[in-house]
Amino acid sequence: MRHLMRFSVALVVATLGQLSPAFPARAQPDDAALIGELMAFHGSETIVSVMTTHCYETTGLDPAYRQAAEDWYLRNIGFLDLADRVILRLGGAEEAERRAAETYAGSQIMSAYNQAGDKSAFCQEFLAQVESGRFDIDKQLPGPLERAREIASQ
Repeated sequence: MRHLMRFSVALVVATLGQLSPAFPARAQPDDAALIGELMAFHGSETIVSVMTTHCYETTGLDPAYRQAAEDWYLRNIGFLDLADRVILRLGGAEEAERRAAETYAGSQIMSAYNQAGDKSAFCQEFLAQVESGRFDIDKQLPGPLERAREIASQ
């Protein structure tokens, strides 16, 4: 369970470190860092999608996982759209870079799952955290979200 508890913060930090260097050719350094942070919004979406699907399939098709994923998406779609608009405004990111962020996020959550001693407990804890909003973008990435809002309002 410790892997899941530390997971979201560790993933965001690691994802940002992986993504930021890819953007300087199109954006200023500060913008490149923000683009990397905004790409992490899509990483969060991938984490929720991958793990809820995996747990749904491995727990006997418990519909609570699908419902949690749908509810997460409805709570966060505005943040994902905002991120996409701001990324474009700052110089954009290629589709391959977005896929890389999503692939990285998916591999990290599956790694955490694979390291868990009790896979069923991992899924239950993950579900509880998704349902509670802990994996919501405004909870995980409030700083980048606020900067994106400021840019979008200019």
